Amino acid sequence: MVEAVVKRFEEVYGDKEGAKVFFAPGRVNLIGEHTDYNGGHVFPCALTIGTYGVARVREDRKLRFYSMNFDHLGVIESSLDDLKPRKEAGWTNYPKGVMWAFEGRGYQLPKGLDILLYGNIPNGSGLSSSASIEVLTGYILKEFFGFEVSNQDLALIGQYSENNFNGVNCGIMDQFAIAMGKKDNAIFLDTADLSYTYAPISLKGAKLVIACSNKKRGLGDSKYNERRSECETALAELQSVVDIKSLGELSEEKFEEVKSAIKDPVRVRRAKHAVYENQRTVKAVEALKADNIALFGQLMNASHVSLRDDYEVTGIELDTLVEEAWKVDGVIGSRMTGAGFGGCTVSLVKDEAIDGFVKQVGDAYLAKIGYKADFYVVEVGDGPCVLR
Repeated sequence: MVEAVVKRFEEVYGDKEGAKVFFAPGRVNLIGEHTDYNGGHVFPCALTIGTYGVARVREDRKLRFYSMNFDHLGVIESSLDDLKPRKEAGWTNYPKGVMWAFEGRGYQLPKGLDILLYGNIPNGSGLSSSASIEVLTGYILKEFFGFEVSNQDLALIGQYSENNFNGVNCGIMDQFAIAMGKKDNAIFLDTADLSYTYAPISLKGAKLVIACSNKKRGLGDSKYNERRSECETALAELQSVVDIKSLGELSEEKFEEVKSAIKDPVRVRRAKHAVYENQRTVKAVEALKADNIALFGQLMNASHVSLRDDYEVTGIELDTLVEEAWKVDGVIGSRMTGAGFGGCTVSLVKDEAIDGFVKQVGDAYLAKIGYKADFYVVEVGDGPCVLR
């Protein structure tokens, strides 16, 4: 892959003088969905698929971007003097947003860049192609300009840029999982204070399989922001009877005791998901540490049911993938992952069942939905790096 991206950089920009090759992973969240903006725990891991970048510093303030995933768009030009979000800038708003956020923190970019990207994360899949680009961009800037920023800073800068430059109200999980990724470990992250521990994932005799629904979704125009505001309203209602800063502070028992303070039954369900999903995530990590993969799988399944019934972010495509997965012998657990409304599912599947799983779930999905799903057997990888 490195040779291919360098060759394309040379073709697009004329030569490869001064260019370096970078990589930032995608991520999948194993459990703990829609908890990251509710002050709860998440349990994501970085993947061995992600975004490759070739970049070099220019002698002027010009920015040139090219994506091998959007060949037809050609080279998109901009400038360090024009770091403003523009609809026609398309995907380049993500790297430009990070540059804007660096400058906002006092890290002035002295020169422009030529950048080429290639992602082997399916776009719009919910595996964080946008966060991968953000962390990659931050890593490139750090490497070339010597900025003293930690990988955790890169995560926060990426999130800040997505919130404030691109107008997507995402939590911290995606950028954090990518920036702080560690091979064969998932990250048990408390989003309330960013405290985290690595938990080794030893899936003896099983693998993670991502099923991509191929139903595209746009985060900014989805119901994501609506769910956030429903939870914020529910939290404000609960704060009239209990002293909490976030829904993640409540146990299931305490929630049941005080939920009558929430005036709308829909908001009760939304808040219930946030509270119960947080507790499921804590239990899931304990299960994994105790080598109880079966319990981990059951908690994954319960997570999906809650996202379907209480949070209502699944839809027929994700429900079909998960419900068909549950029918397959050798599936330990399966759930939607990401924001929902399309995107992907993550399943824990015994090695000997993987081929049958892909065929059985794939055939059933095509028959019911009318178009194909794509399947990826993935491994847990490291965070961003320089490849050469």
